Amino acid sequence: ENLDCLLEMAAEARLFAVITFRSGPGRSEFSILGAADWVPPGHMIESVWEDPVAQAAWAAMWRYTAERYMGNPVVVGYDLMCEPNSNGILDIWNPAEFYDRYSDGHDWNTWYPAIVEAIRSVDADTPILVSSMSFGDVEWLPYLQTVEDERIVYTFHQYSPHEYTHQEAGGELNSYPGKFDTNYDGNVEVFDLPWLQDFLSIAIDWMVENNRPLAVNEYGVVRWVPGAADYLWDEMNLFEQNGWNYAIWMWYSAWEPLAEGDNDFNFRFGPNPDNLTDMASTDILEVLREFWARNTTRPQGNP
Repeated sequence: ENLDCLLEMAAEARLFAVITFRSGPGRSEFSILGAADWVPPGHMIESVWEDPVAQAAWAAMWRYTAERYMGNPVVVGYDLMCEPNSNGILDIWNPAEFYDRYSDGHDWNTWYPAIVEAIRSVDADTPILVSSMSFGDVEWLPYLQTVEDERIVYTFHQYSPHEYTHQEAGGELNSYPGKFDTNYDGNVEVFDLPWLQDFLSIAIDWMVENNRPLAVNEYGVVRWVPGAADYLWDEMNLFEQNGWNYAIWMWYSAWEPLAEGDNDFNFRFGPNPDNLTDMASTDILEVLREFWARNTTRPQGNP
């Protein structure tokens, strides 16, 4: 019922929507958010990577979803799982090491095709979105195996480098452009447009090699870091150059412990960490509006 309501709101706003499941059988929201002292007991559920019954239930969940929403003019995609992350649970951050050790259900490649098959048993047309492991990290994209389906879009999330995009407010902050350790190797690198071009070349090479479409279905930066608007402009311009659709991250939680404290990426609040009300204009919002203005297609042929 909640999803029905959201899609009705999207239709009224003349927006398209992609349905993404962050949680499901054997996986709670906290599997993505990570363990913390404030997480209620029993809420950290991440057994899906070791439970074939839960994996099969994901396929059943998606088959039901496709039956419910196929033909809906607002729904333009089914995103199978937000940020597959069994490697994070195992604390393995090197893709070569992970894939050398795991070829079972911990590997998203071994069971996402069954979800595709379940969807296609009822809906042959709606595009399906599939993300790489390690929370959709572009550096894990080369390890994502494709399936034979002409209407699959492969995706990644772009928050790199975290030493810039996820900085806490206060103190000395890394800037864009700037110089700091961008990859935890203890060395200082120049962080600028050439850095972004080089980093995103991983995705470009994958797209060319596999001849499959790509999309960036999450990206963003905390709202107070120096140069955030310039960073987003350069990044979105690269997305456009490569023909990638993209969606900025915006978080709205109905659960108070999150809603009260997780406003870091809310670009509508501006660069002041203490401001928690909408502003008519911010540097980030103006950059987003510039790129959003390029959207010319609306649901049901509306201009």
